Amino acid sequence: MHPLHREAHLIERIGWLRAAVLGANDGIISTASLVVGVAAASTSPNEVIVAGVAGLVAGATAMAAGEYVSVSSQADTEAADLAKERRELAEQPDAELHELTNIYVERGLDISLARQVAEALTAKDAFATHARDELGLSAHVVARPIQAALTSAVTFAFGAAIPLVIAIASPLARIPWVVSAGSLVALAILGAAGAQTGGAGILRPMLRVTFWGAIAMGTTAAIGRLVGHSL
Repeated sequence: MHPLHREAHLIERIGWLRAAVLGANDGIISTASLVVGVAAASTSPNEVIVAGVAGLVAGATAMAAGEYVSVSSQADTEAADLAKERRELAEQPDAELHELTNIYVERGLDISLARQVAEALTAKDAFATHARDELGLSAHVVARPIQAALTSAVTFAFGAAIPLVIAIASPLARIPWVVSAGSLVALAILGAAGAQTGGAGILRPMLRVTFWGAIAMGTTAAIGRLVGHSL
């Protein structure tokens, strides 16, 4: 007899990992871009710091609100589908059993075996079986609005603090270059860490996040310098 063991799959992390990577990535890029843009147009380091702090607070709040609203919409849709499925199971059990059988046939089972599997799983827990195999909903993919909102807010603030601390420690004239360089390094580390946590290769995520970070910071620096010289 084989010893009982439980496999821990990486897909189980997808809910909080997506929100965490998005929050930290956005925190670094948006705050660094803001700091670099203001530094390129400003003659006062205080203006840069105030802009950075404002960006951190506003960004973290906006991330939390945005994630909560969007994931809540997903959760509402899931709840509506589950309620519909529960109603159909109560009103049309034979049709639902036939539907489940066809799902297993499409996955490669012959009709006889598919029917046996459908009957066995329906007898055990018809609702959970249809939620999983018909709707594609299971515990590790179900929407969790509060988890997503809190994770995004905290990781955004953490990411935003990196360029802000660098800016505080740098002379005004060097802020655009030092913040850009430090933030790109932080983005590369974040990309590698997120990929490692998710079980993926690290090179492509690192290149992807640093490329778009460089584009964002370069664009805001150019606009800030242009605006600063025209005022």
